[in-house]
Amino acid sequence: MTPQELAEACAAAMWREDRTSPALGMRLERVAPGEATLSMEIAPAMVNGHGICHGGYIFTLADSAFAFACNTYGERVVAASASISFLRPARLGMRLRATAAERARAGRSGIYDIRVADEGGKAIAEFRGQSLGLGTHFFEETPKEKQ
Repeated sequence: MTPQELAEACAAAMWREDRTSPALGMRLERVAPGEATLSMEIAPAMVNGHGICHGGYIFTLADSAFAFACNTYGERVVAASASISFLRPARLGMRLRATAAERARAGRSGIYDIRVADEGGKAIAEFRGQSLGLGTHFFEETPKEKQ
């Protein structure tokens, strides 16, 4: 199994069990080792009292991209910590795209940066997550055993 095939298999396994991302209308657009891109359209129920997208939904989109990016190597991984900086408001009907990229991975930990942007590519938010491997795997055989 190539690294790309493993990333895709892990993403498919996660998507089957993910209730949140599909319920919010997210789409998994791309996955590769250490990377993922998800998108989501801002629906009426996501708009707060200021007439803009509630930050929690933007965080959730970024967090989902983070989860798919750090779960591309066969090991099950969760967030150890995450932070977000909101740069611009998102509005009803906008399609946001969260692009996650691995910055560092060592032992059971990893660092991932996620940019949430609007349709024109303008940054809406920047998210950084630290991952922690659980020591369990998606599949019985680890990637090294399949090579």
